Amino acid sequence: MDQQKTFIWGYRLALWATALACVVVVLGAFTRLSDAGLGCPDWPGCYGHLTWPTTHEHVVAAEALFPEAPVEHDKTWPEMVHRYFAGGLGLLILALCALTWWRSQTCSEQLPKWHALGLLVLVVVQAAFGMWTVTLKLWPQVVTAHLLGGFATLSLLWLLSLRLGQKRWQLSAHSYARCQRLRPLIVVSVLLLIVQVALGGWTSSNYAALACSDFPTCHGQWWPAMDVARGFNLAQHIGPNYLGGLLEGEARTAIHMAHRLGALAVTLSVLLLALRVLQIGGQAKPIGLLLLAVLALQVGLGITNVLAQLPLSVAVAHNAGGALLLLVLLTLTQRAYTAQSG
Repeated sequence: MDQQKTFIWGYRLALWATALACVVVVLGAFTRLSDAGLGCPDWPGCYGHLTWPTTHEHVVAAEALFPEAPVEHDKTWPEMVHRYFAGGLGLLILALCALTWWRSQTCSEQLPKWHALGLLVLVVVQAAFGMWTVTLKLWPQVVTAHLLGGFATLSLLWLLSLRLGQKRWQLSAHSYARCQRLRPLIVVSVLLLIVQVALGGWTSSNYAALACSDFPTCHGQWWPAMDVARGFNLAQHIGPNYLGGLLEGEARTAIHMAHRLGALAVTLSVLLLALRVLQIGGQAKPIGLLLLAVLALQVGLGITNVLAQLPLSVAVAHNAGGALLLLVLLTLTQRAYTAQSG
C-alpha cells in the first residue's frame, strides 16, 4: 500500500512538472519570437533587479548601468516571466528527484531514480544555456541548443510520468505482432521529429522563417538559390549581437528550405505511422487518430506562418504543436515497447 502511494504521488508530481514544462516551452517560444531574448542584458536578474525596472527612477538607473541596452518594457517582462517559470520548474524537478531517490530506498519495486536524476542534471545544464543565451547575445548555436534542451526536459518528464503511471496496452496476439513490427517506424519518426525540431530552432535563431514568403514554392521557384555552407556554418564566430540575424538572403533561404524538407519527411513518416497504428485497432486507435489530428494542425500552422508572414500567435502555436506532436509520439513509443499480448 505504501509503495502504491509512492507511485501515485510521484505520478502526480511528474504530471504537474510536465504541465509546467509545457508552459515554459511556450513562454520560451513567445520570448524568442517577440525578440525579447535580450530584454534583460544581464542574468539571472534584469538590469540588476529581481523583477524588472518599472518606475522612472529604476529605468534611469538601469540605463545608466547598461547604456548600450535601453529598457524596453514590452521585452523585459516576457524574459523575466520565462525565467520565473523555468526556475519554478527546476525546483519541482528537484523535489521529484528527491522523492524518487528517498522512496526508492523503501519500495520493493525500483523507482526510476536515475531517470529523475538525469532530469535534474539536464535542468541545471538548461539554466547554463539560458545564461549563455543572454551573455553570448543570442548566438544561434546556443539558442538552438537551449530550445532542444527545453524539448528534452519536457520529453523526459512525460516519459517519467508514463513510467510512473504504469499503464500498458493489452493486445491480442495478432495485434501484438503488428505492434512489434511497427517499432522501427516509430523510432524513425521520433528521430526525424527531433531533427525537425532542431531545424526549427536553427530557422528561428537565424531569423530565417520569413526567408520565403510563398508556398509551396519559394521566391516563385521550387529550388531557389541557396547558400547551404553559410546557412549551416556551425563554426561561425560569436557576436557581437545576433538580434535580427546576421546571415544574408541565400543563407537564410537554405535554412528555410531545409526546414520545409524536414517537415515533408516528418509528415510522410508520421502519416504512415498513424495509418498503421489505426490498423492495430483496439487500445491503439485513439493514439492513431490523435497523431493524425496533431499532424494536420502542425502542417496547417506551418503553412499559415509563411503565408501570413509569421504572426506571433501562430508562430508560438507552431512551437507548441511541435511539442505536442513529440509527446504523442513518445506516448506511442512507450505503449508499443511495453505492450503485452493476451
